[in-house]
Amino acid sequence: MDSSSDFSSGSKPAGTGAGGGRKARDLGLAVGSLPSGPSNAITDVAGVRVGHCTLVSGDGALVRGSGPVRTGVTVVVPGPEPWRRPLFAAPHRLNGNGEMTGLEWVRESGTLTSYIGLTNTHSVGVVRDALVAHEASRREPGEDFFALPVVAETWDGILNDINGFHVRAEHVEAAIAAAHDGPVEEGSVGSGTGMIAHGFKGGIGTASRVLPASDGGYTVGVLVQANHGRRDRLTVEGVPVGRRIVVPGDEEPEAGGAGGADGSGSAGSAGSRARDTALPEGSGSIIVIVATDAPLLPHQCERVARRAELGIGRLGGAGENGSGDLVLCFSTANGGRIPAGFSADTPPEHSVLAFSNDRIDPLFYAVIEATEEAILNAMLASDTLVGRDGNVRHGLPHDQLLELLGLPGPSGPPTAASLTEISARSKTVGPNS
Repeated sequence: MDSSSDFSSGSKPAGTGAGGGRKARDLGLAVGSLPSGPSNAITDVAGVRVGHCTLVSGDGALVRGSGPVRTGVTVVVPGPEPWRRPLFAAPHRLNGNGEMTGLEWVRESGTLTSYIGLTNTHSVGVVRDALVAHEASRREPGEDFFALPVVAETWDGILNDINGFHVRAEHVEAAIAAAHDGPVEEGSVGSGTGMIAHGFKGGIGTASRVLPASDGGYTVGVLVQANHGRRDRLTVEGVPVGRRIVVPGDEEPEAGGAGGADGSGSAGSAGSRARDTALPEGSGSIIVIVATDAPLLPHQCERVARRAELGIGRLGGAGENGSGDLVLCFSTANGGRIPAGFSADTPPEHSVLAFSNDRIDPLFYAVIEATEEAILNAMLASDTLVGRDGNVRHGLPHDQLLELLGLPGPSGPPTAASLTEISARSKTVGPNS
């Protein structure tokens, strides 16, 4: 199925002023003070690759098992052969109303030993099993091994037929096959297709930061699946923009943007208050994957992961009771130095590089900035999308955002060539392809 026509059919109403593949820095929003890497993506950490498989089909009323479908799979490949060359890693939980499989062994061993899968809440098992099967297919017949892969989720049931179970093993394989370095597709792509952030269309976002040479010159990359937050709390550069932006269906805000008819401090009801769900606003979730080439030990990975929640908070995220806010940080620096498996030939000791705790602050700042920008990028890259039962989530309007921040408007759309190149690298298929 043609990816562009499949995705655009009934999904990108014209004139929203959102999406178009732009990142925050393309619009003049320099989040923080540290420079980004060449792709401003998690793939700026050498060896890390990202692949998507996007599932979009159908329009209109929900028919369970048939659609409409707005979902997918994203796979982060953390380095060459992580199953055989583990990486030091650690998780962190801001709020636990969510799932990330395999974390008990990550905590126990201090290592990541698999690819990382992202998908919707009700497809975690399928993606987990497919990652195990993928690795089994690469092993010699009769070779003994076990796998506890990491797979994380957020809920896309407002826009997607989530109980239709449209994600299958072949979609995981397609995401793995599509994994690449360099620029990463963002917004309504892969596992981010049906996600919502701060009341606007959310999805996949990524960013990176590079430390000065005096601090080691290390790179920190972040990828988020943003499906969290309340619209009235959305704050960019210290400006409470969420309550002042108007999208179709909103009532006009009161003078000064003080609030709408529902008294929540946001612009209105029909377009922003999520009347198409019984769940309270803020019940969504966010997954944050942090990669770095700094030689972190497991406890230091956990320290860096913890700081990602400060990036979430800078945009107004609060880790609400209904939200699953889970972070995983891994370091590529000791790949190949850490023994894998349970062979009797494994030496009783091994040498690794270690980072100095008293020099770790710059890494904290880097992950805070990269997380904040990755969330913003997820929203800026997402156009308005119509999902099941005609439910709509509008893209974050670039023009209104820039006006509220006192910045000049966009200089023009990205070139067709650049968008075509990025689109071609994302596998978009129908649910029965």
